[in-house]
Amino acid sequence: MKTLEPRIPPAKGIELIRNAQRIAIITHISPDGDAAGSALGLSALLWELNKEPVVLCQDPLPAPFHFLPGFHAARQKATGPFDLIISVDASDPERLGKPLQDLAPKQLPLFVIDHHITNVHFGTVDWVEPTASSAAELIFDLALAMQVSLTVDIATCILTGMLTDTRGLRTSNVTGRTLCVVAALTNAGAPFSEITERVLNHYTLPQVRLWAEALPRVQIKNGVIWTTVTRSMREHTGLKNQHDGGLVSFLTAVNKAYIGVVFTETAEGKVEISMRSVPGVNIANVAFALGGGGHPQAAGCTIVGPLESATEKVIAALHETLQQQLAANSELRP
Repeated sequence: MKTLEPRIPPAKGIELIRNAQRIAIITHISPDGDAAGSALGLSALLWELNKEPVVLCQDPLPAPFHFLPGFHAARQKATGPFDLIISVDASDPERLGKPLQDLAPKQLPLFVIDHHITNVHFGTVDWVEPTASSAAELIFDLALAMQVSLTVDIATCILTGMLTDTRGLRTSNVTGRTLCVVAALTNAGAPFSEITERVLNHYTLPQVRLWAEALPRVQIKNGVIWTTVTRSMREHTGLKNQHDGGLVSFLTAVNKAYIGVVFTETAEGKVEISMRSVPGVNIANVAFALGGGGHPQAAGCTIVGPLESATEKVIAALHETLQQQLAANSELRP
């Protein structure tokens, strides 16, 4: 641990935490493993500092993460007074949804902790580290900087966020430092193999049923592969509040595919778009242009439907950026 220097959080952010007592931790709508892991890990860290954190998310945290400490205490609605808001794993305020909207009139200080390159720096204090593997990794750095010992609860939440956001340490942003952090978390008691088995090797029956309906709809053209998920598909398969179970990553692994996309119709008439790409192909620019964000190889956004027109619009934009990138780099291969 002596050789593992933390990324240093802004001094003002640390000051905000030290001066606050009741702290709202808000993560993004349609939360994933990094959202759950970083928010719950930060909560466990703040309890060690004798603070009173409350984890908030517009949507319920995904059921596969029910084993994480603090999971059942997460709320969808903000109640009571707060001294500080901390945003984790969100690149813009819209991604935080209703909990932030409910607290906005109180004009509380906002400390943003994020690793998305498309972050718009919307906080009172912003700590954005695009080189970090995940927002959860930054919670590890925060613990080091604030001299909080890694409990099993903190380490388990952080490691879960890191493993899910890196697809089991397989993404291009995994570095030697990332592996050192994973080793430190494992040494602190985080059950590496159990977490991997729970969050990467298991699917619910509704997820499998949804895949069975989504896969026949797959199309591939000019290096982009995609499928669509209608609202009715989600309803009758029973997958209403969960992600596609890794379907977009599965599509990207298909031969001759540079970019994979899943379009999901929501109950509000919008379309959630999840995108992945092979190393060397940047899709964050398209997501950002559409009001979303993310990383060069993993990004997303939500746009107004209907599903068919949204699909046409996004596929056209992806084809355009892909052709430009292929023309600029002849070494790119799927």
